Amino acid sequence: MRYPTRHYFSSALSISFLLGFLCCQSSSSSHDYLSQGSSLSVEYPNDFLSSPNGLFSAGFHQVGNNTYSFAVRFSEQLCAHACVVWMANRDQPVNGRHSKLSLTNNGDLILNDAGHSVVWSTNTVDTSSFLVSSRSRRNYSSGFYKLYFDNDNVLRLLFNGPEVSSVYWPSPGRANWRSGWLTYNDSRIACLDSFGNFSSSDGFKFMSADYGQEIPRRLRLDFDGNIRLYSLSGKKGEWTVSWQAMSRPCRIHGICGPNSLCRVNHTGRRCTCAPGHERVDRSDWSRGCKPIFNPDFCSNNTRVRFQKLARANFYGYYNLEFENYTFERCQRKCLEICSCKGFQFRFIEDKGYFNCYPKLRLVNGYRAAGDIHLKFPQDSQFSSIRPERSRLQCPAANNYELQRIYTRSNGDRLLKFLLIFALVIGGIETMAVLLVWLFVIRSRRDNGDDSKAYHLAATGFRRYTYAELKKATRNFREEIGRGAWGSVYKAVLPGERFGAVKRLMESNQGEAEFLAEVSTIGKLNHMNLIETWGYCAEGKHRLLVYDYMEHGSLADNLSNGKLDWRRRFDIAIGAARGLAYLHEECLEWVLHCDVKPQNILLDSKYQPKVADFGLSKLLNRDESKNSSFSRIRGTRGYMAPEWVYNLPITSKVDVYSYGKYYWRRSRDAIRREAYCTQILGEVSKRTED
Repeated sequence: MRYPTRHYFSSALSISFLLGFLCCQSSSSSHDYLSQGSSLSVEYPNDFLSSPNGLFSAGFHQVGNNTYSFAVRFSEQLCAHACVVWMANRDQPVNGRHSKLSLTNNGDLILNDAGHSVVWSTNTVDTSSFLVSSRSRRNYSSGFYKLYFDNDNVLRLLFNGPEVSSVYWPSPGRANWRSGWLTYNDSRIACLDSFGNFSSSDGFKFMSADYGQEIPRRLRLDFDGNIRLYSLSGKKGEWTVSWQAMSRPCRIHGICGPNSLCRVNHTGRRCTCAPGHERVDRSDWSRGCKPIFNPDFCSNNTRVRFQKLARANFYGYYNLEFENYTFERCQRKCLEICSCKGFQFRFIEDKGYFNCYPKLRLVNGYRAAGDIHLKFPQDSQFSSIRPERSRLQCPAANNYELQRIYTRSNGDRLLKFLLIFALVIGGIETMAVLLVWLFVIRSRRDNGDDSKAYHLAATGFRRYTYAELKKATRNFREEIGRGAWGSVYKAVLPGERFGAVKRLMESNQGEAEFLAEVSTIGKLNHMNLIETWGYCAEGKHRLLVYDYMEHGSLADNLSNGKLDWRRRFDIAIGAARGLAYLHEECLEWVLHCDVKPQNILLDSKYQPKVADFGLSKLLNRDESKNSSFSRIRGTRGYMAPEWVYNLPITSKVDVYSYGKYYWRRSRDAIRREAYCTQILGEVSKRTED
């Protein structure tokens, strides 16, 4: 059997790797291809794909109790424990029933859970990471480490913890070119062949210890943050480590958590809490240790002392370095920085003096040359002997599963049954009470006057909520007009329609009365009346929604030179027709009471639209002669004499305001024409002289 000569890795590893499996046909058992429109089901153990050479398989891999992830793995004949190479939904496993992986007609792979929700697809693959570690040996969810190409296209190992993150390989303290990495490449490619030779586009290369043998190999970022190359031994049939990136495991960031030290001896790697600290979680060293004293040194009343920790260092998360310092000066420097946790005082051999390194965080601790002096409260006493220690790893061979059988008593079963029965009955009663309450509330609303008025108002335009109009006007930001009844704002309504929202002044008018008037306005329909689209009546808020007029009001266009005499004449006729409709043709007479240029709007074709009608007075025909108002309405300069002498208000007040405006415009035009004629006469006379 010949194995593939080269395995290529890139940021799109997962997609290209899967497309080599999925092509043409499918069945409910082991097969080579998956056709478009077919799927793999989690409920069938034999429903998986096999590579043509028999090295790999792809299918659902059990990661927990009735939880599965879609994975690519080595075949069982090469790896007895189903060595996983790649996993799709490692952080979101699916249920063991009704979940499936489908190949759509568009060529997309989609993983659906039991509720038919898309858990993973090839369109959502994270291509930023080269390799990702698992959380532990048995937990396949994403861990804290990843191998990726940075912005300089250099392969790096990153610790991405819950609180801090840092790059630890290659050493960030050395220049890339000193470590053999190139930063001027423009690609992100790495490859590993079956002979054990690895090379990447940034110039990094290595060969396995058993280089030259063409055997199956796999490069893996283990849960402890170290990259290892595994080779399959043909004689023993075991996977052995033939290369690893970090020969000093304590230099891996985050391996022992904050406030702890990592050390290595003949028994392996161990983690130890720093003096004055205790473990956060006794089952997880990555969470580190916490202080058993008050770590707030920024209080002016806090007196501190320093305790020496020989041959130790904490690396990372600080940029403070002071050269050629004495011990007393270094100690004072740490006292000046209230957030300083301690300092390292180390002799620099090639320079012949000591350097001072204040520590703002106690992370990534390890044994090194130099001493650490930790800061503690003055009244605290901690032993300098070695605190509790614990190994980070335990060999899998020493773990045994205990097979125990427990006999359950009938009393426990009866108690469980009664508990479930009580919960079910309680849930049913709660649902019944909730449904009755909702029914009563709805019945009360249906019987209210406001509900009746709402149905009366629903005669052709919709009812908006205040939140909808607030969003459409961007919190009433763009004001395009202001009148006697309130301000007008430009709005963008659903469907990308532009509208005008009039926010009426606060009044004591009830919702039922307001909706009755709105219902009457909704029945008015004329080409020279502005179209009403909807309304809002919530609490004290009263708003009307109108069609948006592109050219604004007539008052805005009188002095811009766009209205010739023919267009002005058409506007006057159109406005008169709109008022005549309100006074004579609708079922209920409507008085405007505020006819002025600001209330005559112009659309995109300069067609006039009368606005603000119906907000002053709605009259029945038999009440037109006895109409009365509690206060004067209208704008000074356009008001009819009836307002001053307290006479009955009829449609003549609108006719007067309309005529007053056009009489003024005509008078001003005649004056301008006479003035121009006079000027031309003067010019002609002086020219003759």
